Amino acid sequence: MAHISVNAPAHNSILRVLAAPFVAVGNFLIAIGEANSRAEKANRLQQMSDAELAARGIKREDIVRHVFKDIYYV
Repeated sequence: MAHISVNAPAHNSILRVLAAPFVAVGNFLIAIGEANSRAEKANRLQQMSDAELAARGIKREDIVRHVFKDIYYV
């Protein structure tokens, strides 16, 4: 069995600790922005007629599943 040991410089870990709150806030803001655009897309689809949705291959009851399919298992 092989063992690998990597010693990172201490300043890298300190920078990561100091940057962590900013990274968290940035990720939170990105999530809010993505959720808002998805909600807008779902709203636009809800306002379409059943014929328009059918032309896109979407059933009205599947709109949420369609909009969030890549991030949630619904």
